[in-house]
Amino acid sequence: MTPTHPARWLAAMTLAVGLSVAAPAHAHEAATPPAGTTLRGLDLDRATVLDMQRAMNRGRFDSATLTRFYLDRIRTVDPLLHAVIATNPAALREAEQSDRRRRRGARGPLEGIPVLLKDNIGTAGQLRTTAGSLALLGSRPARDAFLVQRLRAAGAVILGKANLSEWANFRSSPSSSGWSAVGGQANNPYVLDRNPCGSSSGSAIAAAASLAAVTIGTETDGSIVCPAGVNGVVGVKPTLGLVSRAGVVPISLAQDTAGPITRNVTDAAAVLSVIQGVDPRDPATVPGGDRDYLKALKPDALAGARVGVWRSAAGGNREVLATLDAAVATLRAKGATVVDNLELAGMDQVGEVEFPALMTEFKHDMNAYLAETPGRHPADLAGLIEFNKRHASSELRHFGQELFEQSQATTGDLNDPEYRAFREKATSLARKAIDSVVAENRLDAVLAPTNNGAWLTSLTKGDDFTDFVASSTPSAVSGYPAITVPGGYARNVLPLGVTFFGGRLSEPTLIALGYAFEQAGQVRKPPTYLRTLP
Repeated sequence: MTPTHPARWLAAMTLAVGLSVAAPAHAHEAATPPAGTTLRGLDLDRATVLDMQRAMNRGRFDSATLTRFYLDRIRTVDPLLHAVIATNPAALREAEQSDRRRRRGARGPLEGIPVLLKDNIGTAGQLRTTAGSLALLGSRPARDAFLVQRLRAAGAVILGKANLSEWANFRSSPSSSGWSAVGGQANNPYVLDRNPCGSSSGSAIAAAASLAAVTIGTETDGSIVCPAGVNGVVGVKPTLGLVSRAGVVPISLAQDTAGPITRNVTDAAAVLSVIQGVDPRDPATVPGGDRDYLKALKPDALAGARVGVWRSAAGGNREVLATLDAAVATLRAKGATVVDNLELAGMDQVGEVEFPALMTEFKHDMNAYLAETPGRHPADLAGLIEFNKRHASSELRHFGQELFEQSQATTGDLNDPEYRAFREKATSLARKAIDSVVAENRLDAVLAPTNNGAWLTSLTKGDDFTDFVASSTPSAVSGYPAITVPGGYARNVLPLGVTFFGGRLSEPTLIALGYAFEQAGQVRKPPTYLRTLP
């Protein structure tokens, strides 16, 4: 993959102590099984945050006990996975404060719930924000990102930072998803030598492996939905502006958004309800009052719904097509009308204009972020490039910085007419593709495959896009929402997701459909921690 091939770059974007491991008799057997996920009779792998709230309200355990459980699990399980860059030194203190508040009444479904943040989401204090790069080890954000402020106000415990593809996978071509100089290479918990996909890889791995109750990821094009799909969990990519971008290390403010990655749709709805909201620091945030997405959790939501199917997104991948067929059968069995074999007109042109638009936006937005962020770090993108050259033995030992260099070669001027033409064409094509197919077929949502089975991780060749499957670009470029839900398995082991997407601010409908599909299928299984496949 090279940055001069937009289609292959688009595929890449759709992806950014203590455990003694006994060698199994056969390579495909599991590594030493991680400690169990049950805390005082509640299986945290299967429990929702609402179940955890009930347990804490009844005195079964408290937030401090729950937080200690996850910290212990990170210490024992994460050496297999490299999903966590750092834990929060203040996590237990935050949990104890939550327990004291609970005596007066919990503030909501996230009271006392431990949350892992992708390490491009800003936090003030001891917990660093590095985007996976050694260049930001001295960075000291002056305040928490707005979404972190919202989490704290809801009583959540900030457990730590999740590993990611360095700079959200926008530095080099090729690259290995899930690798950063700070966190190393993250591993898929289902099969450890397989890739976790996308830049929110650590967040998705941590959710799948029960290293936190819930996690937060970010997406520019696919970096929530692909890792969620590949790691067998739920991911919500919200409407652009529903969640503030303030305090998040950017790629492009025209497409960037944060969103929940969780083991179930209930938790995703609870998290999204908390982190959304109007932020004076981000003029794109959507007014209109708080939204409680838990109200959208309706198990009969598929009855009477009209769902279109973007089947060609699967290409010729037989396992992905079989999973899509099974999803369609579930929709029909639950009373949905399915309009199959739909096409999204104009999407074949989007990659050609999205790529150069992002190049200009990255230089502009990264320079602005670095200029306003205190601490010791390079002043701009040019400084980041020079930093990497000076620290090539660690930063560039596997991959280069071609995307950095190509972005630096642009004007970085958002008023540049050529840039504006690229962005306007990309956004208008993507919005028209979704709006037209929804309106013409009177759809509630479009269903598409999220991903193919995870490929073998390689720090020499980078990500393997053979038979690559993705459907993130229409939602990513339009700024419209999407939710991925577990849909099946490749080779009976590697998770495959299905995505529901629709028009602007259609989150309530997508969450309702995703929840009804999840409840009908009960597809998700816990990770297997196999070393490799036979």
